[in-house]
Formats: sequence, structure tokens, C-alpha cells
Amino acid sequence: MSTTATGSSLARTFVPQDAASRWVWYVILAVVGATLLTLSAKIKVPFWPVPMTLQTFAVFAIAAAYGMRLGTTTVALYLAQGAAGLPVFTGTPEKGIGLAYMMGPTGGYLVGFLVAAAIVGWAADRGWSRSPVKLGGAMLIGELVILILGVIWLAWLFGADKAIGFGIGPFIVTDLVKLALAAVLVPALWSVARRLRG
Repeated sequence: MSTTATGSSLARTFVPQDAASRWVWYVILAVVGATLLTLSAKIKVPFWPVPMTLQTFAVFAIAAAYGMRLGTTTVALYLAQGAAGLPVFTGTPEKGIGLAYMMGPTGGYLVGFLVAAAIVGWAADRGWSRSPVKLGGAMLIGELVILILGVIWLAWLFGADKAIGFGIGPFIVTDLVKLALAAVLVPALWSVARRLRG
């Protein structure tokens, strides 16, 4: 196994040295990450003011652990699965599947996941995933992007007044909780990785 430089992502800590094994490792991580995103979309935790899923937590944690390239590839794989009609999103298949679902009210948020993964992954590649404060700052920027893109899409569908009221307010508290958990989890995993490497 190869060790990482200061700016490497957590996932690269355990990347095999030979090229063939490295690509197999990346494919496995992407599939595992997309599966975790699916599971996170299906889990609903009772919370105020609305029940929360764990999707943003999963997006942030995966991007922080994987880095920009693998993190965005993993989120893109998840979105591609949804576009192909697999019931990977919250409310699927009950509320529709495929591109029809993605063009609905959650479309902007789904695009936001991809952009947020790039932002958080970029920060992780520069070593920010070792610090809860720095990582939390990157995740906060990612969260703002998700909300802004979500509201813009909702405004286009339903008008600006409804978009702001329904697109931001109910999610602020729950998303900040998930952000904080992810910002603490990944640096903790770095500590575990250092111990494993001896």
C-alpha cells in the first residue's frame, strides 16, 4: 500500500501501488460510495422542523474522504444511476424515477450535490480534511451552493416566493447538523488511518 502526502485524500492512503489494482480500488470505492448515497437517501431521521435524510452528510463525507476527482465521480455515478431509472433518490420510485424525477423539485439540489462534492473534494486534496474547522468551512460553502442551486431551480418551477420559503428554511438546521457531523467524522478517520499505518 502507498502512503499519502500531506495534501492527499483519505482514500488515497490505502491505494495499491500497481496501476491495475489502483483502478480496481477506485471502481470499488465509487460503487461503495454510490451505494452509501442511495442508502442515505432512503434513511429518514425524525427531526425538527422536517424529518431529515442523510444525503448531504453522505455527499460531504464521501467528498472529504475521496478527494475531488473520485468524490465527484462517485456522485456523478449516483446521479447517472438515478437518471437511468434506478430508484436511488429520496421518494423513488413512489414519486417517479429517472430524468422525470430529476427535473422535478429536487433537480437543483441534485446538481448542487455534484458541485458541493467538487468543492469539498478540492479542499480535501489540499489537506483540509484533517482539520474539522477548515473542512467545516469548505462544507459550508458546499452547503450554500446546494441551497442556492436548489432555490434557483424551485424558483424557475414555482416562483421565487415559494422557492425561498420551501427551499431553504426547512433544511437549514438539519443540514448544519449533518455538516458538523461530517466535518468531525473525516478528521477522526484520519486519526484512525495514522494509527493503522503505525
